Amino acid sequence: MSKNVIVAGLTVFVIVALFPFWFNIGNTNAAPEAELSAKAKAAKKCVLDKYDMRANHMSLLDDWRDTVVRDSKRVYKAANGKTFGMSLSTGEDSCMGCHVDKEKFCDKCHNYVSVAPSCWECHTDPKEVTQ
Repeated sequence: MSKNVIVAGLTVFVIVALFPFWFNIGNTNAAPEAELSAKAKAAKKCVLDKYDMRANHMSLLDDWRDTVVRDSKRVYKAANGKTFGMSLSTGEDSCMGCHVDKEKFCDKCHNYVSVAPSCWECHTDPKEVTQ
């Protein structure tokens, strides 16, 4: 093969490989801010700080699920000394006790990153219970 064919092939490969990046320059949307309830705003602190919760809530919820199911422990003591119920949807001190609107809190971010968590296959959305 000649050098010209190799160079042309590499050029086409680089253009095709980088096209998605060039195509999307300037077309990104800002990540949504989850809407907090008045109770969550007043608390000012969740189980973890804001950035840790964003990055690690899925691991935390998986750990909680395993702890509740395997060890029957239902209370989590955070590093800041506060206790939280290890329940996604029941109880005043649970996740949905503060973050009451699943659509505005959970779904907003999960839809943005195209993630479909399996939480709601077992847990009931609090709005479903009251309707």
